[in-house]
Amino acid sequence: MFNHLREDIRVVFDRDPAARTFFEVLTTYPGLHAILWHRLSHRLWNAGFKWLARVSSHLARCFTGIEIHPGACIGRRVFIDHGMGVVVGETAIVGDDCTLYHGVTLGGTSWNKGKRHPTLEAGVIVGAGAKILGPITLGAGAKVGSNAVVVKDVPAGATAIGIPARILDSEQDKMREEAAKKLGFSAYAVSSDMNDPVVKAIHGLVGHSALTDQRIEWIIAELKRLGGGAEDEKEGGKTDDHFDPAYLNKIVD
Repeated sequence: MFNHLREDIRVVFDRDPAARTFFEVLTTYPGLHAILWHRLSHRLWNAGFKWLARVSSHLARCFTGIEIHPGACIGRRVFIDHGMGVVVGETAIVGDDCTLYHGVTLGGTSWNKGKRHPTLEAGVIVGAGAKILGPITLGAGAKVGSNAVVVKDVPAGATAIGIPARILDSEQDKMREEAAKKLGFSAYAVSSDMNDPVVKAIHGLVGHSALTDQRIEWIIAELKRLGGGAEDEKEGGKTDDHFDPAYLNKIVD
C-alpha cells in the first residue's frame, strides 16, 4: 500500500512541474485523492459490496470532481492532472503510466451489458476535454489531443486529434518528405503536421503543380535534345514565369 502511495506521489513530481513538496501533493492534488479513493471503492466492488462501493465513489466525486466507477480498472502510476470533470466508466481499463487531463471522458456508446468502455494501454496520454467512446483500444504510448472525440482504435505510439479523431500518420509524412527532397522542395516544409484540410489541399495542389512543371521542363529538354526546336514564348528565348513552390507554401501557412 505504502509502495503504491510513494509511486503515486513520485509520478506527480515527474509529470507536474508545479509540484513542490510531498505534503503539498498529498493534501492538495485531487487527481491523487481520486486514485487513492478508487482503490478502496474497487476493492469493495470486487468483494461484492456493490452499493457501498458506489457510495464510496460518489463521495470521491463530491470531494474531487472526478468520477471513476468502482468497476473500472486503473493501473499503477496513473496521473490525473487537475482532474475536474474526468469521467471513467465501469468497464474502462486504464493501463500503467497513463496521464489524463481535466474534462476527459472514457465513456460508452451502448446500453448493452459487457465491455462498453475504452481500454488505454500503458503510457497513453489524453489531453484536456477529450472524449474516448466505446470499447476501443488505445495502443501503448498513444496520444489524444485536447477536445478530440475518439471512436476508433488508435495504434500504439500514434497521435489522434480532431472531431471525429483522425490519426496523424508520421510514416506517411516521412515518405512524402523523402519524395519531396527528390523534387528539390517540400510541400510540407513549414508545417509537416498541419491538419487544416484547406491548407493541406492547397499544399497538395502546389506540390502537384511543381511536379507537373518539372515534367514539362524535362519534356522540353528532351525535345530540344532530339532537335524538336522548342522555343520560348518571350523574346530572347527566356521566360519570367518561374514557379516557386517553397514561397507559396510559406504564404499559405
